[in-house]
Amino acid sequence: MLITFIGGGNMATALISGLVNPPRTHIRIRVSDPNPEAREHLESTFKVTTFADSREAVEGADVVLLAIKPQIMSTVLDQLKDRVKPGQLVLSIAAGTTMNLIHEYLGQDMDVVRSMPNTPALIGHGITGAVAGSSCTKVQRQQAEEILMAAGDVVWLNDESLMDAVTAISGTGPAYFFLLAEILAEAARDMGLPAETADRLASITCFGAGAMLASSPGEAGELRRRVTSPNGTTHAAMSLLDEEGYRDIVKRAAEAARRRSRELSGDTK
Repeated sequence: MLITFIGGGNMATALISGLVNPPRTHIRIRVSDPNPEAREHLESTFKVTTFADSREAVEGADVVLLAIKPQIMSTVLDQLKDRVKPGQLVLSIAAGTTMNLIHEYLGQDMDVVRSMPNTPALIGHGITGAVAGSSCTKVQRQQAEEILMAAGDVVWLNDESLMDAVTAISGTGPAYFFLLAEILAEAARDMGLPAETADRLASITCFGAGAMLASSPGEAGELRRRVTSPNGTTHAAMSLLDEEGYRDIVKRAAEAARRRSRELSGDTK
């Protein structure tokens, strides 16, 4: 499988790192990036072939992976027009880039997978939501999944409109988590704990709780109940959060993220 990455930024680098460590003999990688320093870094670190011209890089590729900022997507797709051919899989990891936009530039007969990874993919612990166009073959879905799983887990959707919800939950989700850790650390300092101790208590607690939940997906409520003894300290904290509408605030925040995702992708509904 020959994969051409269009863009060699952080997320592309994370995927490439996962694909070459350990080495996979059936995979070859090209990267197109206009930045000569980025190309030199990718070549020296991962021994991949790099190009300054994306039009040259996509020739003969099995998968063309769009790893560029949404703001320049239209420009890059216009450059690739008539260069990407039917039979090649176009895999997008760019936020807000719809399959319709890709088809508009590259043609309605292109096979497209749209995906949304999140920032923990940068350390190999991400999760990606993905949806395949109706023309994609089983082999192409398998190709996309192997690439995306190089940086974590993958969930497949049957409806592209649900990608906005994926963006609101897993795409934006790390920020909710980081904010919680930030607030816990602030509370610890307010209670008199040294700053370094406060930060460690908050971050390691969040890390451990996240690891417990990762090993028991779907059981967040049960895990919370196990640590909430009647009339205990956790019960006091949970009661206050319920009184202050914590659940509703988080849900409203997620809905705001979904709404903005729709706006960015051109869906004003």
